[in-house]
Amino acid sequence: MTTAPSTMARTWRPSARLRGVIAAAVALVLAYIIIALGAHEQAADQFSNALTKGAMYALIALGYTMVYGIIELINFAHGEVFMCGTVVTWWLMQTFNITGTIGDPLQLIGFLLLCFVVAMGSMGLLGVVIERFAYRRLRNAPRLAPLITAIGVSFILQNIVFVGVSNSILTVPRVMPNTRIGIGPVVISQINLFVIILAALMMIGLHLFVGRTRLGRAMRSTAIDREAAQLMGVDINTTIALTFFIGSALAGAAGVAQMVYPGGAATKFDLGFQAGLKAFTAAVLGGIGNTTGAALGGFVIGFIEVIADVYGYSNWSEAIVFGTLVVVLVFRPTGILGQRLGDRA
Repeated sequence: MTTAPSTMARTWRPSARLRGVIAAAVALVLAYIIIALGAHEQAADQFSNALTKGAMYALIALGYTMVYGIIELINFAHGEVFMCGTVVTWWLMQTFNITGTIGDPLQLIGFLLLCFVVAMGSMGLLGVVIERFAYRRLRNAPRLAPLITAIGVSFILQNIVFVGVSNSILTVPRVMPNTRIGIGPVVISQINLFVIILAALMMIGLHLFVGRTRLGRAMRSTAIDREAAQLMGVDINTTIALTFFIGSALAGAAGVAQMVYPGGAATKFDLGFQAGLKAFTAAVLGGIGNTTGAALGGFVIGFIEVIADVYGYSNWSEAIVFGTLVVVLVFRPTGILGQRLGDRA
C-alpha cells in the first residue's frame, strides 16, 4: 500500500516570528529607499536619525503600554517621568563638572553607567511612589478618576521641576565623541549607534523578562485576569508596583539617551508633554497593551518624522504622524499588532 505524496510531504511554513523579522527587514529597506530618494548623499545619516528617534520613542512607549496592559490605565504622567530622567542626567553632569567630551573610554563608560543606574533607579522609584499614592486606591474607581489623577500628577511633576530646578532650558555638553563608524557600506555616528543598541538591548531584555521569569509570568497573568491571578497566589500589589518600576526605569533610560544624543542634549520642565504624547501615540499605533507593538509604533513615528523632514514637510510632521494614527485606527481599531480581547471577568 502506498501513501499519497500529499500525505508524505509536509509543506514548510515560516513561523510567526520569522515572518515578523522578514516583514521588518523589508520595511527597513523600503524606508531607506524612500529616505534616499529625498536625502541623496545624506541618506545614511537620516536613516540612522530615524532609528535613533524611533528607539527613544519606543523606550518611552513601553511604559505606557505596560501600565495599560496590567491595570488599563493611561498613565499620562509617564512623559513627565521621562522629563525627570533628563533632569537627573543634567544634575549628574553638573555635579561631576562635565563641561565637554569625555575622551577617556573608561571614564566615559563609567560615567554613562552611573547616569543609567541613577536615572533608571530614581525614575523607577518615582513610578512606584506614583502608583502607591496616586493610583492604587483608584483601581476600582470609575475610569475617569484615575485618568484625571494621572493628568494631575503630570502637572505636579512639571511644577516641581519648574519651581525647584529651573523654568528655562537646561543644556549639557556632548559627552560622547561623535566618531563615525563604518558598518559595511553604512557609516553611522557612534552616538546614534549607542542609542540604537541601548534601546534594542533593553527591549530584548524586557521581552525575555516578561516571557521567561516568574515575575514576568505574574505580570502576564495579572494582565489577563487580575482576580484569577490573585486567587492563584500572585501578589497583585507587588506585581503592579514592579510594572510601574520597569516602565518608569525605561523612561529614565530614554532620558539619559535624550541628553547624550546631539539632537537632544537639552531639557525643560515641559519636555515630557511632547515626548509623552508621541510615545503614547506610538503605543496606540502599535497596539496598546502589546510591548512589541509599542516598540514598532515608536520606530514608525521616528521614520515618519525623518521622512517628513527630508522632503521639506517638517512643519507638518506632527499632523502626518497623527493622520497616520487616525488612518490605522479606522481600519484596525486595536492598532497594528493589537488584538481584540473580551471583557475581563
